Amino acid sequence: MKLKVKVKSPYLVAPHSRVRLAKVSASDSGPYKTEPEANAELHRHLEKLATLQELLTAENKHAVFVVLQGMDTAGKDGSIRHIFTGVNPQACSVTSFKVPTPLERQHDFLWRAHNAVPRSGTIGIFNRSHYEDVLATRVHKNITDKVAHQRFRQIVDFEESLAENNVTVLKFFLHISKDEQSRRLEARLADASKHWKISEADFVERRLWKDYQAAYEDAINNTSRKHAPWFLIPSNHKWYRNVAISHILVEAMKNLNMQYPVPTFDPAKIQL
Repeated sequence: MKLKVKVKSPYLVAPHSRVRLAKVSASDSGPYKTEPEANAELHRHLEKLATLQELLTAENKHAVFVVLQGMDTAGKDGSIRHIFTGVNPQACSVTSFKVPTPLERQHDFLWRAHNAVPRSGTIGIFNRSHYEDVLATRVHKNITDKVAHQRFRQIVDFEESLAENNVTVLKFFLHISKDEQSRRLEARLADASKHWKISEADFVERRLWKDYQAAYEDAINNTSRKHAPWFLIPSNHKWYRNVAISHILVEAMKNLNMQYPVPTFDPAKIQL
């Protein structure tokens, strides 16, 4: 079976390529020169997404699985809020992955991810994901490089099995610069209403920036495949991040060639 997510994008990471994040612009804004221009296009994307989600639910043959990863302040929450604001919440789920619970630690590392994969007819979003088990764990030396690469292989197999069962896997790395992260953290510190979004741990993790960039590069290089591609989304401009992700999402769903099911009765014969 040949499996491929059919989306053309300059941000697609080709299978088996070698990504260097330091050489990838985090400030690209594509064809848009202004935020209002991009927001107008985003609005068009959201209208299409709402229609496509209804079709996804009606046909009930496919699921769409969105993975959002990125450094702290990269905009995972913001992406969810701006892109999925118009979808039917009955057919959309968001799962956040934090430190594994005692129960989760008693299972293989993919158990909690598989448990949360979206069912047919729905969109599922992972705000952080199973990739945390080859990122944070690796940076903090909780697993060896050998174990990390074993997990890469297991992730590829896991995602391929999802694709074979009509789950479209779309993985987005929200790419920001260290300077942009500084600006966002400073803005949060200056706004008392944002203090709940930060912790001392954020600043500890920031000191490990280079280690995280290296871990992301290795994970992306080893797990971007035709059936489950990674997209490196320039995210210094929040407004462009949103339109870039929504464009890919809409195109991927359009290319599923979904159809409304044939009615089981003749509507013309119904009299009220």
